[in-house]
Amino acid sequence: MMTPKDIAPYILRALAEAQTEGRTMDLETLSIAIKVRRGDVRKTVSALHQEGLVDALRLRLSLAGFAIGSALLTRELPPIRRPKQVAQKVAAA
Repeated sequence: MMTPKDIAPYILRALAEAQTEGRTMDLETLSIAIKVRRGDVRKTVSALHQEGLVDALRLRLSLAGFAIGSALLTRELPPIRRPKQVAQKVAAA
């Protein structure tokens, strides 16, 4: 199960990249960009909003959120989902 904590770095990075390029995003485009279900994106955006990192109504980063997202632009994040082989091994255990 993916939690907002798992998804947050991907959202911050995607929004920072969009803002840097002068693009706007909505839940649908953000969901497609990071390949996560819209409901999970919405839940994570709400959590980031409560932390003051994202303006959930405009889907824009705050200054603190932009600083974190910009720092993540130069980092390689691990795959957001576990590979199928690992998931199958866990299920078999």
